[in-house]
Amino acid sequence: MEALPRETVVDVLEKRLREDILAGRHPAGSYLPPERELADGFGVNRTTLKHAFGRLAQSGLLETRHGVGTRVRDFLRLGGADLLPMLVRHSPDWIGEIFEVRRSIGALIAERAADRATEAQVAELRALLAAVGDADGADDVQLADAEVHRALARATGNRVYVLLTNTLFNAYLPVRAALVGPFTEAGAAHDRLAPVVEAVAARDSEAARVAAGTYLSATERIMLEGLARSGERRDGAL
Repeated sequence: MEALPRETVVDVLEKRLREDILAGRHPAGSYLPPERELADGFGVNRTTLKHAFGRLAQSGLLETRHGVGTRVRDFLRLGGADLLPMLVRHSPDWIGEIFEVRRSIGALIAERAADRATEAQVAELRALLAAVGDADGADDVQLADAEVHRALARATGNRVYVLLTNTLFNAYLPVRAALVGPFTEAGAAHDRLAPVVEAVAARDSEAARVAAGTYLSATERIMLEGLARSGERRDGAL
C-alpha cells in the first residue's frame, strides 16, 4: 500500500490562508496583516509564511508588491478557470455553475464534431465508446466516459474546446467520487452516450447537439443527486 503524503507546515498554512480568503475573511483588494504579525499569529517563521504566500500567488489568490505588502486578488474579476478545482474543494456549490457551462459547451462541441470529425476520429470515438461498455467498475467507467468527451473535443479541430473540456473535468476532481452515479452500470453509461457518437458519425450536427444536451442533462441530474446524498451523509456524521 502506498504511503499517504504527509502535510508540511507550509501545506497547512497555505490551506488556512486559502480558506480565510475564499471565505471572505480577507476580502478581495484588501491587504493582509504585516508578515511578522501573521507569522506570530500562526506560530510560524516568516520563511514558512513566504512559501505559503508564494503558492497562493501562483494559484492567483495573492499578489505581493515590494515595499507595499501582500494583497488579496479579486479572483472573480482577474482569475482564470484554472482556479475551479480549488473553488470546488472549498465549496461544492460551484458544481451547479460548472454544470451549466458543461451543458452549453458540451452540446456545442458535439455539434462541431459532427461537422468536422475525420473518419479516423469517428473510428476512435466508436472504440472509446465501446470501452465505456467494457469498463469494470464505476471509477473505470467514469474515466472511460471522460475519454469519449476528450475525443469529441479533439474532433472539433479547435484546441480551445480541448482545453475547456480538460478544465471542466479537472474542476470535478475534488468531488469526483460523489459523481459516479451515472457510471455504476457500464451498459447504461454506454447507451446514454451512444446517440451522441452515432450522430457525430452520421455527420448530423443538429442530432449531435440534441443528443449531447439530452446526455448532459440526464447525467447532471444523477450526479447532483449523488452529490446531495454525499453532503447529507457528511452532515449526518457531524
